[in-house]
Amino acid sequence: MIGSANLNVMIKAARKAGRSLVKDFREVENLQVSTKGAGDFVSRADIAAEKILKDELMGARPTYGWLAEEGGEIPGEDPTRRWIVDPLDGTTNFLHGLPHWAISIALEHKGKIVAGVVYDAAKDEMFFAEKGAGAWMNETRIRVSARHRMIESIFATGLPFAGRADLPETLQDLARLMPACAGVRRWGAAALDMAYVAAGRYEGFWERRLNSWDLAAGIIIVKEAGGLCEALDPENTILDSGEVICSNEPIFENFTKVIRG
Repeated sequence: MIGSANLNVMIKAARKAGRSLVKDFREVENLQVSTKGAGDFVSRADIAAEKILKDELMGARPTYGWLAEEGGEIPGEDPTRRWIVDPLDGTTNFLHGLPHWAISIALEHKGKIVAGVVYDAAKDEMFFAEKGAGAWMNETRIRVSARHRMIESIFATGLPFAGRADLPETLQDLARLMPACAGVRRWGAAALDMAYVAAGRYEGFWERRLNSWDLAAGIIIVKEAGGLCEALDPENTILDSGEVICSNEPIFENFTKVIRG
């Protein structure tokens, strides 16, 4: 698949940052880690990856805005376009030597996500999509699952940690969903969860209290793979609310009914 110039810039940046992260991942026990909050750590590798991404993306498109986990928000000369970046989604997995983490890059244009990349560097799986061009994993076109029965479906979510206030809601979600499905997975990287929905590995995903950089790239990858994606409260937008529910079309109505109660 030959993408736009912007998409090619995104993929190139993700691969370069991925090489840096893989190198550090091999030496994960030696990483210098500082505490950023309860259950939330930032590593030297995370900061180095964000610098690579910023240099590549802003070097190629210096007028665009910038929003990233570590570096915050920088308005651009072009107010209509913005990079939304998570240099290391799944930091806790990374620091525990679990090979399930990703780089997430999205391009926003006039408030809409028009391109997205989620790169699982440990497995060399590059998920990407561009508005109107479908969703891909490496050289293969991907589509959401065709399953239409909840009882045959697998779902993914994030489980609150370290005393987060949304634990009761999530436990209620699980109590309603688990008797109605084939299983629930918690792998600790929201960007990859959404990419896996797009690739048909999960039928659906939902989570609360996420940041825009966790979600932005996944939104367009799911939609371009034929999936449906909304905020948990359909009156809100996903990026503003930090909440998402997505799945293939056949089970979306039943899935949202269960989660929304």
